[in-house]
Amino acid sequence: MSAESSAPSPSWVGRLRQTLALVGAVLWLAFNVPPLATWSTHYEFAEAIQFAVFAFVVPALLVTGAPWRGWRLGRRASEAPVSSAEGARSSRLDRLAHARSSGAYQQSAVFVAIGFAALTIAWRSAPAVDYLARHAWLSVIESITLLLAGLALFSHLVQSPPLSPGIPRPYRIGIAAGVMWSAWVVAYLDAMSHSSWYDAYRHVAGRGVSLSADQQLSAGFIWFISAAVFVPIVFWNLIHWLQSEEDPNEELVQLIREERTRGFFGSK
Repeated sequence: MSAESSAPSPSWVGRLRQTLALVGAVLWLAFNVPPLATWSTHYEFAEAIQFAVFAFVVPALLVTGAPWRGWRLGRRASEAPVSSAEGARSSRLDRLAHARSSGAYQQSAVFVAIGFAALTIAWRSAPAVDYLARHAWLSVIESITLLLAGLALFSHLVQSPPLSPGIPRPYRIGIAAGVMWSAWVVAYLDAMSHSSWYDAYRHVAGRGVSLSADQQLSAGFIWFISAAVFVPIVFWNLIHWLQSEEDPNEELVQLIREERTRGFFGSK
């Protein structure tokens, strides 16, 4: 395991992680049941908040909370780390943690990020949102698919013992910024559209939220929530990268040189 993941943590860190995981689980449940689930079928901005919570907030909280050991999916912190000889007998999560610590799965983070971005765009497409507005039960399917994809993505971006990100900090910064920008672009296009993308939401002049306000609120909430999740990840990794013993410029040049030598999608 890397020193970053194996270093002992203060007791308050464990309690904070438990709290974050609990908050994530409560939010997932709250946005799947009335009244929050019902509001998303009446207002576009409410559906946008629900989407952003499912896609960004809940996975980030659960991965940061790292409840895996409590769910018996990984070894306890007091147990010895997984060695190569024990890898075959350990849990799947421990085997994955061991593989990441050995430098494997670096390129997989890019494919995970692309898949996550494609999934979020699909769930924000007009057919998907219209169907969600007409069939509230579909939000459970949306939340599950976004949760699974989000867990895979954020496990590459933040520490989630026993998992540790298997990619260098510059890659984490780029992936986090890229996924955030993909959500921003879709929200921006919706906000700037002269007509609503989503026919399921009816707007009557003088009653309720207007079309323009609904679109702008939707974009604003997606921008704000995604930024609240990804910007701290970007700056946290940037600060630690700049404070590392290695020269960040030399490290970045070395990464570029390695990718040119073996090809970005090639194996080590």
